[in-house]
Amino acid sequence: MEHGMSNLHQQSLVIDGLNISKWERPVFEDMKKGGLSAVNCTISVWENFQGTVGNVVDMKNLIRDNADLLTLVRGVEDIKRAKKEGRTGVILGFQNAHAFEDNLGYIEVFAELGVRVVQLCYNTQNLIGTGCYERDGGMSGFGREVIEEMNRVGIMVDLSHVGGNTSTEAILASKKPVCYSHCLPSGLKQHPRNKSDEQLKFIADHGGFVGVTMFPPFLKRGSSANVDDYVEAFDYIINLVGDDCVGIGTDFTQGYGKPFFEWLTHDKGRHRRLTDFGTVINPEGFRTIGDFPNLTTAMERAGWKESRIRKVLGENWLRVFGEVWNA
Repeated sequence: MEHGMSNLHQQSLVIDGLNISKWERPVFEDMKKGGLSAVNCTISVWENFQGTVGNVVDMKNLIRDNADLLTLVRGVEDIKRAKKEGRTGVILGFQNAHAFEDNLGYIEVFAELGVRVVQLCYNTQNLIGTGCYERDGGMSGFGREVIEEMNRVGIMVDLSHVGGNTSTEAILASKKPVCYSHCLPSGLKQHPRNKSDEQLKFIADHGGFVGVTMFPPFLKRGSSANVDDYVEAFDYIINLVGDDCVGIGTDFTQGYGKPFFEWLTHDKGRHRRLTDFGTVINPEGFRTIGDFPNLTTAMERAGWKESRIRKVLGENWLRVFGEVWNA
């Protein structure tokens, strides 16, 4: 299913709303090969404030060392510039608000360092609310203050791994659009990480955004899935919410092996095992970040109009980022 890069893919703005790969040059080269204009790069999950600041430093050094391929994104103009220059814009993002600790002031500090997307919880309970693998009591009072501050400083609220009640309350509490940066529909496969039709409609009805992942354990055919199964998931969600608030959030983990997943899927990084995904095999035709052009081809194969393809590839993310980041 290998194809060259089509003209449409080449001309389009391509944004990946969530990627947690191993940040090193081979991955950045693959982003170039895939024609990516910008990527929300996860730099914190279980790390505390100090550990996460260290990760920001490391990522900024990587951006400098690989300046032929990368540029830091602070606003939507940086994404447009990255596209023009043929580089990939790095959006700094967290998959857990653990790094905020219990200090609202840290939120502005991270915003000034360039952090632009933060998921409130990763799978389990933290000071803000509850993840998708635990009994969900909703947002805490502190959590409401966190959302207010994230709105103020222009950091997008992500709810992908967040529990249903906490998500509903966060969507209602936020004055700016929030997102599921990387999710799939329960309507195609029942899984605690997948979102029901009601949840997908609710976030869309409140001006929010849905990034669609291809993470195989959540896809209908699991590790037997191919790139067309990924497009089927997009179609399912677009049929529910329309094509203006849907984009890509691959959740690529390129360059990592089993020890990384061991660390990632234990509560607070080292304690209770939450889930075991077994062997993760990415969809055929979309095994690596460099295969991104195959996704565009699969969208064309599914009969998508060019306008829809452009929107889902990146224009929708660009618009919604603009709405959130212009604090």
